Amino acid sequence: MDRVIPKKKWTTKKVLTITAIVLIVLLIGGSFYFTSGKSKLNVNTERIMISEVTKGSFKEFIPVNGVVMPITTIYLDAIEGGRVEEKFVEDGAMMKKGDPILKLANTDLELSLANQETSVFNLLTQMQISRNAARQNTITKLNQRTDVDNLLKEAERVYLLDKQLYEQKVIAQQEFKQAENNYNYAIKKKKLTEEILKQDSISIVEESIQSKESYKRTEEALKIMRKKVEDLIVRAPIDGQITSMNVEIGQSKNKGERLGQIDVLSGFKVRVDIDEHYISRIYNGLVGEFTFAGKDYKLTIYKVYTQVSNGKFQVDMKFEGEIPQGIRRGQTLQIRLALSDETQALLLPKGGFYQQTGGNWIFKVNEDGSVAYKIDIQLGHQNPEYYEVLGGLKVGDKVITSGYENYETTQELVLKKNKE
Repeated sequence: MDRVIPKKKWTTKKVLTITAIVLIVLLIGGSFYFTSGKSKLNVNTERIMISEVTKGSFKEFIPVNGVVMPITTIYLDAIEGGRVEEKFVEDGAMMKKGDPILKLANTDLELSLANQETSVFNLLTQMQISRNAARQNTITKLNQRTDVDNLLKEAERVYLLDKQLYEQKVIAQQEFKQAENNYNYAIKKKKLTEEILKQDSISIVEESIQSKESYKRTEEALKIMRKKVEDLIVRAPIDGQITSMNVEIGQSKNKGERLGQIDVLSGFKVRVDIDEHYISRIYNGLVGEFTFAGKDYKLTIYKVYTQVSNGKFQVDMKFEGEIPQGIRRGQTLQIRLALSDETQALLLPKGGFYQQTGGNWIFKVNEDGSVAYKIDIQLGHQNPEYYEVLGGLKVGDKVITSGYENYETTQELVLKKNKE
């Protein structure tokens, strides 16, 4: 009799199939886990810089270099051209206002001066001759008037006498008419003489005025010419030290050519070069600080030159309060120029991380220091030492501030120390 053989529940084929399915599921799940999860990277703590976020005083400033200059510089230009004939001082000499510096020779100017002086002398002589002639003419006219006056009196006497005799019928009418005509003629001649004298007087006055104006203009031209010749001697316009004078005897200097300069040593200013990136934020009144001989000093911008050259523009700064002892012209100062007032803020030390993140994210270290994970942050202004933190961090947080050259795609850094 046949025996019923029980059917096996787990066959080898079934076990192998289930095992294969499980392995495939695990493989897919593991692949999904490792590709969709956070990427990690082991980092040696000795190769990174970990900084702590603090709270303190923050002031945005930029480091700039300034050169010490005299408070005032007067440039010496040749007012008139000429050949250097004599040097009275050398470069670096201390000058008083009006002291001669050098002498130029210009024969054309000197000849023009001589000609102008001759012209003035000739004009003066001609004016004297004209005055004498006018005076003589006036005397002649006055003599003529005297004769006319005498003629009129005599004609009047004869006319009155003949009129009386004619009325008494002592003389004929013809004789009376002749006396009357002579009298009327004398009256007209008297009026004409007076008019001539009047016009002559006016002409003399006008000619005198014109002569004086002509003489005045000629004399003014002579003064200008003399001033031109005097300008051949270059003199100090103010008290100060002459610098940058590069002239030698025998050299020819053109009109307007730079001869040197005089520095006023009563004070100093600082000429500062600033990157054009900040031009919209620079204005009069901004304050800068610098350290000299272990002591801090302040400077204030009082003049901004908006012309940009080679990516930079310039400002002039003046000392506020005490001027450092021993400071010299041409000395370079390293200045911290403040762009904002001092405020209380969260401070993040500057580091290389900013180059890769642009200040948008950072690796923050957990409390036990074993892991650093990527978080978003917001930074504000900065100075050479700190960034101003606006969001994403709080006081006491520790972050990695060194460079992130190899961490751009990493989500977490596993921090490990070298084993002894």
